[in-house]
Amino acid sequence: MKKQLLPIIIFLFLGIQPIFSQGKLRDYGIEIGVMQPGIQNSILDVTGIKVGHVTKIEGEAIRTGVTAILPHHGNLFQLKTPAAVFVGNGFGKLAGSTQIEELGNIESPIILTNTLSVAAGIEGIIQYTLAQKGNQDVQSVNAIVGETNDGLLNDIRGMHVSKTDVLQAIENANDEFLAEGNVGAGTGTVCFGFKGGIGTASRKLPPSLGEYTVGVLVQTNFGGVLQINGAQIGKELGQYSFKNQLESADGSCMIVVATDAPVGERNLKRIAQRAMMGLAKTGGIASNGSGDYVIAFSNFEENLIPHPQKSLTLLEQKELRNDDMTALFLATIEATEEAILNSLFAAEDMEGKGGRSVKALPLKEVMKILNK
Repeated sequence: MKKQLLPIIIFLFLGIQPIFSQGKLRDYGIEIGVMQPGIQNSILDVTGIKVGHVTKIEGEAIRTGVTAILPHHGNLFQLKTPAAVFVGNGFGKLAGSTQIEELGNIESPIILTNTLSVAAGIEGIIQYTLAQKGNQDVQSVNAIVGETNDGLLNDIRGMHVSKTDVLQAIENANDEFLAEGNVGAGTGTVCFGFKGGIGTASRKLPPSLGEYTVGVLVQTNFGGVLQINGAQIGKELGQYSFKNQLESADGSCMIVVATDAPVGERNLKRIAQRAMMGLAKTGGIASNGSGDYVIAFSNFEENLIPHPQKSLTLLEQKELRNDDMTALFLATIEATEEAILNSLFAAEDMEGKGGRSVKALPLKEVMKILNK
């Protein structure tokens, strides 16, 4: 990664100020952890996953959107995906979570949006599912919709996200490129007092550990004291929760963890628990008013679950041993930590409702602190 720092070094040698533009953490030579990322350093590194956004920036007060995650390319209802949910702090609205807990699978796209648009997310998923070929007899679907509250910058009471926006986000889903920062469900969010947003990262296990991939996508909208690789960035910048005994740490973080490893719902729950460790390493504190949820799923093809037929069906599934889970735990922690930081590095200044303005993380100052 030293090669990525070379342009900055040359600028300094010549007496020219380097240009600090928003991008990924690794664009600045900052590496999180010890494991290697996938090619895109994105949840899209897990084969079969597609992600799409709809970003709504309209007038002076609409700053919101939708992000859709499709666990695999097939009919999600007819081939359900093993999954689990972990609640770090439950001050939020994760629609569909109880059925995931009960049955250990998901059967729809995962939609992320703002707090008051969860109903629109459910409507969009239902319409999408009922319209799919092969679902003509479907009369119930468990729609998975997560949220964070973007009401600081967005006219959230206007409920500007529609089911059409949700359907468009699903339609926009692709496996080639995933925009980060002020996009989709992260358009109006705030993290550690700076502009938050959508972030993603991945880890690729070495051949000796199965070459499995773990990918994480986050929607960041929470407080605490920002840390990067242990450096007290929030404290150094004078921007952190309760600095003046008045500032709120409340907010939320949605975390989606995907893997192609053969793991069932029990070990997916254990993976989901580790994602909260990644949040903690960034300085997040899961405050009283924060809805911090993790959805973890495996799209290992042989373990996809066919929709029940009339005749008795026995499932044959492959699963890693408990003893083989530790590398996936570490991959999850590192990818979650990096995805959260990527959401901050990719976000840009935003002005929204009521003329309020939230600044992006000041990368120039951050690099000075990290280079101390």
